Amino acid sequence: MAVEALRKNHMMAHLLGALERGESIGRYGRLVFAMIAHHFLDRDELVDWLGRDPEGGAEEARSLAMQVERRGYSPPRRERILEWQRQQEFPIIPNADDPDEGNVYKDLEFPEEVYQHINEYYEQKAAS
Repeated sequence: MAVEALRKNHMMAHLLGALERGESIGRYGRLVFAMIAHHFLDRDELVDWLGRDPEGGAEEARSLAMQVERRGYSPPRRERILEWQRQQEFPIIPNADDPDEGNVYKDLEFPEEVYQHINEYYEQKAAS
């Protein structure tokens, strides 16, 4: 099951648990969740999970899922997540002192196109 694959990462398990309890994970928490989970869940399942956030709602959940899918976002790096976390109350990374916490590439296996997209980005950055 795709949700179980996401639970292999402590941060994603933390976000899933909060959503299961009906807690708000914050604007950036929803964004991080969507940017990662859309590689594992189909759109309806992603919308269902995002819609459990009481501050988000169904309309925002659909919009965010479509935006992330359409733009083909790669999962964010730990540094970016920490940057976003500082802008909200909910701790996206539950143990920010652990340097491995929030590194989704360590625990999750993404589709090959994610890694290709990242490689293309760094190749373009090196060429400029």
